[in-house]
Amino acid sequence: MKRVALAAVVLVAVLAAAVYSRQEGTAPKQGEPLQGQLTISQEAQNPWTNLKLNNDPNQFQFAVVTDRTGGHRAKIFARAVEQINLLQPEFVMSVGDLIEGYSVKKERFQPEWEEFNSYVNKLQMPFFYVPGNHDLTNKELVAEWGGRFGRKYYHFLYRGVLFLAINSEDPSGKVSEEQVEYFRKVLEENKNVRWTLGFIHKPIWTANDLNKNGWAAMEKNLAGRKYTMFCGHVHKYQKFVRQGMNYYQLATTGGGSRLRGPMFGEFDHITWITMKNDGPLMANLLLDGILPENLKLPDNDEKGTPERKRVPVHPFAGTVNYDGKPLTGATIRFYKQGIIEGKFDLISEGISGDDGKFEVSTYRGLDGIPEGEYLVTVIKSEAQDEEGEKAKNILPVKYASSLTTPLKITIKPDVKNYGSFEIEK
Repeated sequence: MKRVALAAVVLVAVLAAAVYSRQEGTAPKQGEPLQGQLTISQEAQNPWTNLKLNNDPNQFQFAVVTDRTGGHRAKIFARAVEQINLLQPEFVMSVGDLIEGYSVKKERFQPEWEEFNSYVNKLQMPFFYVPGNHDLTNKELVAEWGGRFGRKYYHFLYRGVLFLAINSEDPSGKVSEEQVEYFRKVLEENKNVRWTLGFIHKPIWTANDLNKNGWAAMEKNLAGRKYTMFCGHVHKYQKFVRQGMNYYQLATTGGGSRLRGPMFGEFDHITWITMKNDGPLMANLLLDGILPENLKLPDNDEKGTPERKRVPVHPFAGTVNYDGKPLTGATIRFYKQGIIEGKFDLISEGISGDDGKFEVSTYRGLDGIPEGEYLVTVIKSEAQDEEGEKAKNILPVKYASSLTTPLKITIKPDVKNYGSFEIEK
């Protein structure tokens, strides 16, 4: 009798689990399992937390790649394509700077487009182009884009989400009145979408005059709706909040970078977006952490930009104090006299830790600094304010400029260089 009762409990549990995880659709025939649904037997005690599957039909995933150029490094972007295929998003967005560009010669930039397209054509899902300043530097490159891709700005809808591909180079660093009007109409015609996502190359909301570059008008059109913006250009990860909405400046997917890590906002990554009912859920996936089952990514023939001539660097460590106490989170920059008298070139920089200690980077993370005499500046900024305005330096202003700083140091070769800098109120 007990066996019969137990069998009945198990049978009811199987049916309950199937119904519990069922999406809308046609009911299966007698004895036929639900297509794609969970089938499991439950007892009084079960080794799981619940059976509420994370399979909302309105939820979807896509990837965003960011700057590839500005001194791109060999094999990174092509490898990222293979890694995206491992992740299997539904599609891939971009934020511009796809080729090195900056040339009027077709024999130079046309092969760059052929190379880039050879990589994205290997994706197993759609890739959406967004132009950057490297891609639209001059009228020749603008014409090339038009011949290959047509529109330089556009929109699309997917599962109740509005996607805006915005051109920040219309002209350079601006959004034209025609483009503003285009997106005004798009937004007006799509008032009831559950979210709006914007993709643009430059963070033009950080400019001094937002009326002049068109962004004030864009934000006026966006005001009152739920939206998120993504951009690149700076090769440094940063988050802004404007109109109560999140704006993300992404790092690199193979573009020029010192790669000093998350503390500096410098890393190669793919941004993974899960679009949920209450907005996008964002994860930054560092490329070094996306590996196939054999832990080896296929090799590729992507060539990098030749590196500029480098001078030897030497290890350097230091500390920075403010009124005798360790200064945390300060940016320490090292300047050399430039070719023009009174003009100074930024050579190296570091960021201080909790104990005021720091190391210096010139070409790559913590690689050191060339020998010579330097002027040293130190700044520490308040947190980014609500509207994304430039953060204010909280240290005495004289330490912020190479023209006024009293801090100096000489770096010598073949010795362990060390410096201690005191900031006074």
